[in-house]
Amino acid sequence: MSGGRNLPEAVLKVIESGAIAEFATVSAAGVPIDTPVYYFPSDDLTTLDVATGLSYPAKAERARRNPKVGMLVEGRPGEPVVSVRGRAAVRDSNLEANAVRYLAETGFEGISFGVPWSQARNAVWYWTRMIIEVMPERIMWWDNAAAMNGPPQIWNAPADQGYPTSDPAPPGKVSPAAEWKQRPWQEIAADGFARNVQPHLTLCDEDGYPLPIRALSCELIGDRFKLQLPAGAPWKGGGKATLTFIGLETFVGDATVDGNTIWLTVERALPQHPLMQDPAEVLRPSDAVRTKLLARLEEEVRRRGQSIPKIPESLPEPTRIALVRRQSFGTSAPLAEGTNLPGS
Repeated sequence: MSGGRNLPEAVLKVIESGAIAEFATVSAAGVPIDTPVYYFPSDDLTTLDVATGLSYPAKAERARRNPKVGMLVEGRPGEPVVSVRGRAAVRDSNLEANAVRYLAETGFEGISFGVPWSQARNAVWYWTRMIIEVMPERIMWWDNAAAMNGPPQIWNAPADQGYPTSDPAPPGKVSPAAEWKQRPWQEIAADGFARNVQPHLTLCDEDGYPLPIRALSCELIGDRFKLQLPAGAPWKGGGKATLTFIGLETFVGDATVDGNTIWLTVERALPQHPLMQDPAEVLRPSDAVRTKLLARLEEEVRRRGQSIPKIPESLPEPTRIALVRRQSFGTSAPLAEGTNLPGS
């Protein structure tokens, strides 16, 4: 978004110094699905990039099939809230280069839980990444969260803007997702409310872009969530939607509008990935989890005609923007808000 450098300085600062964004893609069934992820802008801010493990490639494959994606970057209290409509391009033709870039952008200290790099580098199920480049098509922002009851300010890409395309999809079918234990969605909802953070609701706008927005309030009444959203939310009406508490307790359903209230009738909860349930398992999973992740990783690497990357013995030097982020957080990328740390 070279023209995006004309954004207000406060907006650019939030984009450059942020670490976690809500990232939404659209399923083959037309359901917008939001997950909080580490994001890392390219040095010239042309793209805002995210990544996912090759051991759990669903969000990248959704973006390859439908490049219309959405992102939400929320600054600290009093800072801008930024919503991005973008076109995604998936990069998985060089998995070793992806691993090096991901490390240069995010580091590993934020998820290390005391594990030294000499051991952490063995977590190939995590460091083998698919990178998703997101070129903004439209950027909307509010000066702060309180301003979200009004319309956003808007930057649009030039009408003749060219967008990158994904690397070719590998041959064959995507490997089946590992099966994780699933509980009744009402139990999962109770865990979400216990986090004491407001969830994000995601719907598609009139042009088919999935856009997450944080709810002002949320309660469960029967089999429906009752939500209040800012009046300036960048979509109107209802439709297929997801509601998520930090990407772990995530519910799919149909949203309907009743005056200033949105009701989400729950169809199901999405499976909960163990690496998100317990962040300490990212680098040191249980034997059962490690076995499932490695089996899927090996199958997906084979489909691409590549080898499992050799993770560098020394950490790559951080990028310029990674250093900007570290000035904000004091270390590498932090955990998502509301994360229950082991033993807490």
